[in-house]
Amino acid sequence: MPRLADLAELVRAPAALSVPGDVVAGAAAAGTLGRRTPALAAASVLLYWAGMAANDWADRRLDAVERPERPIPSGRVAPGAALGLAAGLTAAGVALATAAGGRRAATVAVPLAAAVWGYDLAAKSTPAGPAVMAACRGLDVLLGATGGRMLRAVPAAVTVAAHTWTVTALSRREVSGADAALPLRTLAGTALVAAGAAAPRVAPPVRDRRPGAGAEPPGRAPRRGPAAALPALLAGWYAARYGAAQARAAADPRAGRVRAAVGAGITGLPALQGALTARAGAGLLGLAVAAAAPLGGRLARRISPT
Repeated sequence: MPRLADLAELVRAPAALSVPGDVVAGAAAAGTLGRRTPALAAASVLLYWAGMAANDWADRRLDAVERPERPIPSGRVAPGAALGLAAGLTAAGVALATAAGGRRAATVAVPLAAAVWGYDLAAKSTPAGPAVMAACRGLDVLLGATGGRMLRAVPAAVTVAAHTWTVTALSRREVSGADAALPLRTLAGTALVAAGAAAPRVAPPVRDRRPGAGAEPPGRAPRRGPAAALPALLAGWYAARYGAAQARAAADPRAGRVRAAVGAGITGLPALQGALTARAGAGLLGLAVAAAAPLGGRLARRISPT
């Protein structure tokens, strides 16, 4: 029987702090923040943990050579137990999402679960790997938006997906090391992601209900005081935190530096999610989401998020 600490290492438990913010950012963008948002966030965490367990099951032979200290190759968790845990967490995540959000949530949770397993079992080692993982995170954002106008959450989903692409591209070189061009490319992507999260949100068109009137042109969402600067501040924090790690990897692209940049991308994601949440008008909630970034960084010293 595996110990709880070994299972926590298997599913990269601290890295799950980067997950609820996807759902929160999607819900904020779609205007659906409410009682079911925490349940959808919990479902998202279960699917994330399932993906981590399935990842190590699929990689168990490779890890025996490259990372023998991981739970499965070290013998602390049996392969069958890891696979069973991954399947059980997947079923629980989809069931919880469906119970909380009904059929609309299920139409996102099921493809999300399929994408997670597809990445672990087939796409990870192919050129499509970063795109598939980015799709997983984009769907995760849309899961939070299923109770409202999902189209409004698409920009947030694309932003998180783009960030995920950079992290996944780096992660493919965290054992072997990379050339300096890779972290420079992902650093450029991070700058674009941060700029997008900091940009003022365009308000949806306002429809004049008078007979014969159409929709007025969209305008800028009104912001005043500190709330106007909060998305940019949080996006800047995200860019500085993750960008600095990528810059160090570009200067010295050995495996350790690349792995550190991947970890910074995972634990720094809540700052980006917080910026997106604040950009949608939920400033205090955005700060709460972003607070998971330093907490995740501290926990990552005990259990690796990669």
